[in-house]
Amino acid sequence: MCGIIGAVAQRNIVPTLVEGLRRLEYRGYDSCGVAIHVDGELKRLRSVARVAELHHQVESLSSFLGIAHTRWATHGAPTTANAHPHVSAGPGIPIGGVARRAHIAVVHNGIIENYESLRDELKASGYAFESQTDTEVIAHLIDHYYQGDLFEAVQAAVRRLQGAYAIAVFSREEPHRVVGARSGSPLVIGLGSNENFLASDALALASVTDRFIYLEEGDVADLQLGRVWLADRNGQPVQRAARRLNAFSNVVELGPYRHFMQKEIFEQPKAIADTLDQAIAIDPLLYGEGADDVLHGIERVLIIACGTSYYAGCVARYWIESIAQLPTEVEIASEYRYRASVPDPATLVVAVSQSGETADTLAALRHARSLGMEYTLAVCNVAASAMVRETRLQFMTRAGVEIGVASTKAFTTQLVALYLLATTLAKIKGLLTAEDERAVVRSLRHLPVAVQSVLALEPNIIAWSDAFARKEHALFLGRGMHFPIAMEGALKLKEISYIHAEAYPAGELKHGPLALVTDQMPVVTVAPNDQLLEKLKSNMMEVRARGGQLFVCADADTRIEASDGVHVLRLPEHYGDLSPLLHVIPLQLLAYHTAVARGTDIDKPRNLAKSVTVE
Repeated sequence: MCGIIGAVAQRNIVPTLVEGLRRLEYRGYDSCGVAIHVDGELKRLRSVARVAELHHQVESLSSFLGIAHTRWATHGAPTTANAHPHVSAGPGIPIGGVARRAHIAVVHNGIIENYESLRDELKASGYAFESQTDTEVIAHLIDHYYQGDLFEAVQAAVRRLQGAYAIAVFSREEPHRVVGARSGSPLVIGLGSNENFLASDALALASVTDRFIYLEEGDVADLQLGRVWLADRNGQPVQRAARRLNAFSNVVELGPYRHFMQKEIFEQPKAIADTLDQAIAIDPLLYGEGADDVLHGIERVLIIACGTSYYAGCVARYWIESIAQLPTEVEIASEYRYRASVPDPATLVVAVSQSGETADTLAALRHARSLGMEYTLAVCNVAASAMVRETRLQFMTRAGVEIGVASTKAFTTQLVALYLLATTLAKIKGLLTAEDERAVVRSLRHLPVAVQSVLALEPNIIAWSDAFARKEHALFLGRGMHFPIAMEGALKLKEISYIHAEAYPAGELKHGPLALVTDQMPVVTVAPNDQLLEKLKSNMMEVRARGGQLFVCADADTRIEASDGVHVLRLPEHYGDLSPLLHVIPLQLLAYHTAVARGTDIDKPRNLAKSVTVE
């Protein structure tokens, strides 16, 4: 959600700013802009089109200093006036759309909760506002405190801000300096040789450096040509370790695929295999130092997550309760943090997030800790994220960078991680024999091959997508641990094809959803060969009796036959407890190919952002 990049160098950094924005497009945005230092003036260009259009505006320009941004609208519509960067020229001097008189430029991710009171205060001091955003108050507030030292002005300004922010700032008066600050939103420094960079995501800087410093909560950073200076939330000088990351080569290349989502669907066998490489055996050491003591002491599990990660948690609840026999709750993070709950210090709090920066999940994690629940575990795909730093234990999925907004390989690797957790807890409780453990490891090792065999069914899914592309509604059904897979399938379809889709436990059909079923309602059914199959078949017949069109993802041995109004996709094998990982693959492909047929913007669906770093 939103993207920041800034640079100070002895060479033209305009191409670097544009390339950084291009790499951040996957996060979702509806406007973009750049501010640069040119011939002693501050020059700003903004667009409500794509980064490619902004590139045409700036490609003839050259600058040693600048900041750039992709915006996902919160305060104010996606208009040029509301696009970042925002600027200030001082009190009593309206910008009027011409930035050359300005001397402070700011880009911002997050939400300033007290912006209205700050805006009123700044207006009373003579500052003129040209936008509806909360961000513009930051520019004017920094100007208000500016007395020749940008670092000191930013430190003073951020002390007045309430809410979440990551900002990058420069002043016309200091042409070799960019200042950044963060609280609640991620910000990373990229280290170069006589040049330094800021970004909201290290991926934005992959073309210029592999050395990064991740700012902590409350940090303010001063970037100049040959040095980086950091102060903590109390204004005290502080050192943060630099990390070398080499994981970004070729990550933004599509190769033979039409879209990143398609590429990432087909990368799942490798992502799962890479995630499993660290699991030679079922062992508490998978979760870090001290995990054995922590996991031995827990009596229940609480999983907190949002969106697709929440559905992974819902599958995990079935696994943990059935395999490890531990009571398990799954909470939508944005709900959990605001309701009165009953804390239990013997609870393992599992925070699940692809980015590790999801604002609601981080806040829910902190809320749980404030209630005295200190046994915490992050299941995450980004080793340097805030969530990983703030939990006692960690399990890193190895999905690699995921560009498509609709999550695919991050979801399946989360499922792998959570299944490993369930079996580890079972082993600790003495419920997993040595023979059981060997069987689990064998199944996991075969999983990438099993997923590859399901991906081979893509041509059959393409045939289904032609029918779905002409519909505006769809129903997804599942039972047991496959009900969350039905929910994930419905989410994928609505995210990228814009078809309204809902998921229900199949046993709930007669309690309302059956009223929606007509011959115009496709009904996707997840049908593994498990103990609920015969009951599921009865639910399917209820759909057919009302004229509904069934699209069934069935295991090979379910004896569900294709007929008029019943379309059957046969998966090569039944995979027991790990069956959800196989059954989600056809639903991902169905959403993807339906969106292709409808001509939507698959990797950047409307109104959505990849990493939701604000509430």
